[in-house]
Amino acid sequence: MSLKQQALSGMLWSSIQTFGNQFISFGVSIILARLLLPAEFGLIGMIGIFMGIGGALISSGLSASLIRTTNPDQADYSTVFVFNLVGSIVVYALIFMAAPYIASFFKQQILVEITRLYSLSFIISAFTAVQITRLHKHMNFKSETRASLISTLVSGVLGIALAYLGFGVMSLVWMGLAGALVNTVMLWVQSGWKPSLLFDKQKFRYHFGFGSRMMFSGILDILFTNAYIIIIGKFYAPAQLGYYNRADSLKQLPVSTFSGILNKVTYPLFAEIKNDDVRLKSVYKQIMKMVIFIIAPVLVIMGVLGEPLFRFLFTEKWLPAVPYFQIMCAAGILYPLHAYNLNILSVKGRSDLFLRLEIIKKLLLVGVLAASFPFGILGLIWGQVIFSMIAFFINTHYSGKFLKYSSLEQLQDITPLLLLAALSGAGTYAISYFLSDSHDAVRLVAGGFSGMLFFLILARVFRLESGQFIADLLKKKLPASIPIPFIKYL
Repeated sequence: MSLKQQALSGMLWSSIQTFGNQFISFGVSIILARLLLPAEFGLIGMIGIFMGIGGALISSGLSASLIRTTNPDQADYSTVFVFNLVGSIVVYALIFMAAPYIASFFKQQILVEITRLYSLSFIISAFTAVQITRLHKHMNFKSETRASLISTLVSGVLGIALAYLGFGVMSLVWMGLAGALVNTVMLWVQSGWKPSLLFDKQKFRYHFGFGSRMMFSGILDILFTNAYIIIIGKFYAPAQLGYYNRADSLKQLPVSTFSGILNKVTYPLFAEIKNDDVRLKSVYKQIMKMVIFIIAPVLVIMGVLGEPLFRFLFTEKWLPAVPYFQIMCAAGILYPLHAYNLNILSVKGRSDLFLRLEIIKKLLLVGVLAASFPFGILGLIWGQVIFSMIAFFINTHYSGKFLKYSSLEQLQDITPLLLLAALSGAGTYAISYFLSDSHDAVRLVAGGFSGMLFFLILARVFRLESGQFIADLLKKKLPASIPIPFIKYL
């Protein structure tokens, strides 16, 4: 199968997986939000940082190294598998012993049981890391999609049933474990690959040499991204952390859906064309503008309609999360640009620069946190917006040099999209205000439809390249000069 055909197939199955998982997970989250209390979601949020760090320690960035390695063999895959499995057991033991201290820090004794049980997912997931990496390496997402959708559905049904029966926060724990277990079993049945019990020290040093920097970068990112959760969980009631997590998860819905589909496919694609800087820049530029064209108006309109959206989906008890959500939407717009710029460094093999940027950004985040903490939770979230804007220029520094596509050039390309998104948000607000006495469903449909329509009309009037690109994409009329073969024939 050619690179074009592989990417096309990967895009299709990745889209099915992402949209399917988002649809199922979103439906499950709506039901659970009605059955459980915000404080119970806050308890799960408190251990999120430890789960994230544990996952980063286990993988150690070796999966990314396997993807960028040309023709890895059985010894490469088995070495990484053995390391992941042994590492998962060690990490679980450490977190098991640390559970009482975690509970003491947050002053929530129930976190001992939650942490020890939930962290079993480390060992379960260690069995699938290499299988998933092999699928990504070959842009074969069909088996992963099947396993992911079924595991999400099964675990979601279990979580709802347990919540209905009164298991409270433990319904979320068992749901997470069930999803990991079902996904693991299905991937082992379908993948067709089995590890050999061997550990090649030379290959390990090769992969760890690249992956260790990715690991430390990942740990830094998880640690500082979850700094907000630590601070809110430590100094505020669990319910406030529940509101924060609910706002963040809803904001991430469009971001992770649209950028996630492309990110999963484009990383191995970038790796294939990493030595052709002209082509790499052209591919990156088109993807960046296409994603912002979609994400910017969606986040702006969702933010404007935050109150009726939360009341309609999650009931009145979740309305305190609305101000958090509206601010987070502004910070989320630039997220895809952060990820894509760092992907360039990764495929270029410059994990040293990747780590250097992460250290710089985390030092910056410490300053932002210190400055915004005195202003309460809203101040902390506004700090996220400021940090996201500054981080954009940091992330684009080295990738801009590699591609000859500077931060200012990238910003210049997306500024028209951001301005039109802001105008569409203003139109949405006017419609929603006019219909303020109507049912929330009416406000959401009328405001959302009119806002998107207004954005598309403006894009057409001002002849934005991204709008025409997507229109041609849907009509399958892209010119042959566009060097994006995996998109051209969608």
